[in-house]
Amino acid sequence: MFDFVLPFVVASALFAYISRRSLLAPHSHGFPRFFAFEALLALILLNAPRWFDEPLSLHQIFSWGLLALSLGIAIHGFLLLRRFGHPDKEAGQGTNIGFENTTELVVNGIYRYIRHPLYLSLMLLGAGAFLKCPSLVAAVLALTVIVFLVATGRIEEDENRRHFGPVYDDYMRRTKMFIPFLA
Repeated sequence: MFDFVLPFVVASALFAYISRRSLLAPHSHGFPRFFAFEALLALILLNAPRWFDEPLSLHQIFSWGLLALSLGIAIHGFLLLRRFGHPDKEAGQGTNIGFENTTELVVNGIYRYIRHPLYLSLMLLGAGAFLKCPSLVAAVLALTVIVFLVATGRIEEDENRRHFGPVYDDYMRRTKMFIPFLA
């Protein structure tokens, strides 16, 4: 139990520090995102002891595939935000983390197809972590991650509509939220 509690408390304190402004603003997208991070952290720590068990089992192979896809999407998304979003760390959106304060709407790469690739990468991370050692508790945590990330995406879309105006409305009509061509 100590193997779970201490890392959870330490990482949660770090997440709370990073999210401190969002936690004081419950209507910001960072508020539900904090709880998605917490559920994801709990899921990873819950299944960490079994992370490398039965490495050639079907669930482990799928897990590693989802984790690799998650990492690839995250790296791609971050690079695109940095290159084309022109983040302004001084921008007025006080609850955002610096890289989120983009001055340009990114519509290149994966952003051409979905609006929230970084949240998709977190969902895939959750699915990969779940498959490490599937259980009812792990399923509830994985579902919690998804629910909070969907809420985060919806709130962020309202923020982006206010920030980018009609350009974002047009972008929403052309793209899907999380899954290319589907949803």
